[in-house]
Amino acid sequence: MFDWLKMSAAQLGRGIGEGAIDPVALTQAYLGAIDSHGLRDKIYAHVTHDRALSEAEASAERARAGVRLSPLDGVPISWKDLFDSAGAPTEAGSALIRGRVPANDAAVLRSATHMGLVCLGKTHMSELAFSGLGYNPITATPPCVNDADAVPGGSSSGAAASVAFGLAAAAIGSDTGGSVRIPAAWNDLVGLKTTWGRLSGDGIVPLCKKFDTVGPLCRTVEDASLTFAALEGGAAVDLRGARLKGMRFAILQTGAMEDVREAPMAAFEESVERLRDAGAVIETIEAPEIARALSLSGVLFTTEAYGLWRDAIQSNPDAMFAEVRDRFLLGGQFSGADYVSAWDELLVLRKRWNARVTSFDAVICPTAPILPSNLARLEADKEYYVTENLMALRNTRIGNLMGGCGLSLPTGVSSCGLMLFGAPFNEERLLRVGAAAERALI
Repeated sequence: MFDWLKMSAAQLGRGIGEGAIDPVALTQAYLGAIDSHGLRDKIYAHVTHDRALSEAEASAERARAGVRLSPLDGVPISWKDLFDSAGAPTEAGSALIRGRVPANDAAVLRSATHMGLVCLGKTHMSELAFSGLGYNPITATPPCVNDADAVPGGSSSGAAASVAFGLAAAAIGSDTGGSVRIPAAWNDLVGLKTTWGRLSGDGIVPLCKKFDTVGPLCRTVEDASLTFAALEGGAAVDLRGARLKGMRFAILQTGAMEDVREAPMAAFEESVERLRDAGAVIETIEAPEIARALSLSGVLFTTEAYGLWRDAIQSNPDAMFAEVRDRFLLGGQFSGADYVSAWDELLVLRKRWNARVTSFDAVICPTAPILPSNLARLEADKEYYVTENLMALRNTRIGNLMGGCGLSLPTGVSSCGLMLFGAPFNEERLLRVGAAAERALI
């Protein structure tokens, strides 16, 4: 039974469909593993026992009747604590909204429930999703599966930990500047950043509404594809037959390859060779529009975040972790004209980028240029926190700025991910590319 906790979500779904796995027993196994785990309270903010068992019982009835709702009907997953869940706390890792209990589920949670997925509960996260490190002294800092002394990456920190430690078959996170892909990379998972607007943001505690996206953290690309389909309420793309031979990849040099540290660089170079050996054609490109877009990050992200949270922060500033609060406050130094001008320029830069990369199947770079940061040093050294946070998010932020989708894959080297950028609303193609690349990297 407990081997179930190591299986992929797709394998569990197939087992349920074949009658070999009972959804109730499976959910009980996960709930038991969560409740007995020594790091439970650092990973889960709230476990929804009653909901999970009720949903599992309904799934078991459908399985017996042969009317399953999706390939993942009956599979237990976790949800980042910024997705509204009816009757359960949704606090986004912040004391500013402590005690907040929504009356309704977020739209994507409703969709997943209608597709039969079982909600295990809510996972810890960086405060208000405004950090890529996963360090949160206000609520909890989840563990990194590869380094007990390091942070797990954020802001979907507990989401990644729940899967990496065998306490969920898959997890749902959000990605505004890298918050799905960084924790996925640092915990050796697959992380999918969807295109802005592809999945509904209704019922999600916002950070930057013009950049916030929803995405799964999973063990495999197949799991990511199936989970993404459940969130959207549709059918998953067929991954069969995906091959690297003849695919064209571009290594993004500008803004992504500078100052990459030794281990991530070595893992990336080895990954490139494996892709080439499998038949991919790979070249390096420069993209001046990326450097300019990165320079606009401050005004684009912090201004909107500050605009959304200004009143709450000003009414209770001491309730926040100082480093996150200060990052929000940076948005107050820009004017409305600065913000409008930056967005106008970014839209032009996106057109240049899309024209430059249209002939490639994906653009690639290391998911993160650094390894997981040391927790004790983050606690003691403000400068280290600031520089590590900016470096952690540098490469992933490119995908958010350019408005496309993105996929982080494990490379086989601990806490080192390979990132693939895809065109806007082209998740299905990116997942097929990712499935082919996954086979080459294993």
